[in-house]
Amino acid sequence: MEALSPTMEEGRVVKWHKQDGDPVKTGETLAEVETDKAVMDLVARADGVLRQVAVAEGQTVPVGSVVAVIAAPAEAVGAGPATVPPTTTSGSGKRETGNVATATAPAPVAVAPLPAAAPADATRVKASPLARRMAKEAGVDLKLVAGSGPGGRVVKKDLERAPSQGPPVSSAVGAAVPSPVSRFPSPARSGAPYDDVPLTQIRKTIAKRLAASLGPIPHFFLTTEVDMERAADARDALNKQLGDQGKVSFNDIIIKATALALAKHPACNAWFQETHIRYWHEVHIGMAVAVEDGLITPVIRNAELKSLADIGREAKELAEKARSRRLQPTEYTGSTFSVSNLGMFDIDQFTAVINPPEAGIIAVGSIVQKPVVVDGQPATRRRVRITMSCDHRVIDGATGAAFLKTLKQMLENPLAMLL
Repeated sequence: MEALSPTMEEGRVVKWHKQDGDPVKTGETLAEVETDKAVMDLVARADGVLRQVAVAEGQTVPVGSVVAVIAAPAEAVGAGPATVPPTTTSGSGKRETGNVATATAPAPVAVAPLPAAAPADATRVKASPLARRMAKEAGVDLKLVAGSGPGGRVVKKDLERAPSQGPPVSSAVGAAVPSPVSRFPSPARSGAPYDDVPLTQIRKTIAKRLAASLGPIPHFFLTTEVDMERAADARDALNKQLGDQGKVSFNDIIIKATALALAKHPACNAWFQETHIRYWHEVHIGMAVAVEDGLITPVIRNAELKSLADIGREAKELAEKARSRRLQPTEYTGSTFSVSNLGMFDIDQFTAVINPPEAGIIAVGSIVQKPVVVDGQPATRRRVRITMSCDHRVIDGATGAAFLKTLKQMLENPLAMLL
């Protein structure tokens, strides 16, 4: 089991693409593995024949565990003690293994298989972990479901409209399937006083990150209310000009304004390190995206240098890849500041947890019509509340307030972004 992401400690085998006895070549995909962030491909590091698959689909094992053996066609396998191959680090930072990593050796190698997991329905079909769980609970054969996800992958919406072969799918969906932003699934009632649902890899990582953030990091919060009338007018004009080339959202405008404000306030565009503070000269914005069983933050790099149209296209592409669990490590690591927007869920205001080692994050609420006084006269204006969470080890109150003031000025007068 290779480390397929920088923070990966264990992986869950989602699907084997090669079976015991299949010939394999270097670079071919052996299996799909769910890491802490995405579903990624485990590839062969040598030519040979796949032997002794030791980890069943659905099982989770630590990085470095032997999951299978690649042997020469006529090689005897099964006599010696199981070994975990040494790993090396490439110049790109990824853990790699030589031929030894796939247990190709002249001496026989024995791999003690882990206890077999109960086979899930239709394990030969490409499907998301949630879709597999839904199919199992609803009695649906995934082989009979047409997948609408990347590469024909079966996803949640395919199961919702699939015909049932046991308990009705609609019943299973209503009782057992979480919404894209629910933190934990709610299993169907089994008659027991409670049900235990194993943590997914992404939920394990979220738990660790929250514990590493709210505990050690001294948070404080600053809130401002922004008039979005001019930003709304600018958005309408831009979208009319773009036509079929794409659309700019309010979130795209907020990301762009945040990046430009950070360029003017580098004290907020920083990482806290154990022995120093790293102040970034580039602005890489982490954009919080809700996925089936958690949250992930794809990164828009050098956002201060990109146009609104470019940010809009990139944000849409990254969000789609995040929801299909196909982000690469370079696409969700390295952010210098984050934006979390729950306005589409009619949330007026909230506070977000800092994503370490970053020193700040803004939480964006709904844009709503509010009665206000403009030039001494009552008026109705579109307004939004933005709350900044600050790491007090890096950002002082006045520093964070100055950044929010600049951000507010840019959103209330989009022409200020040109200065």
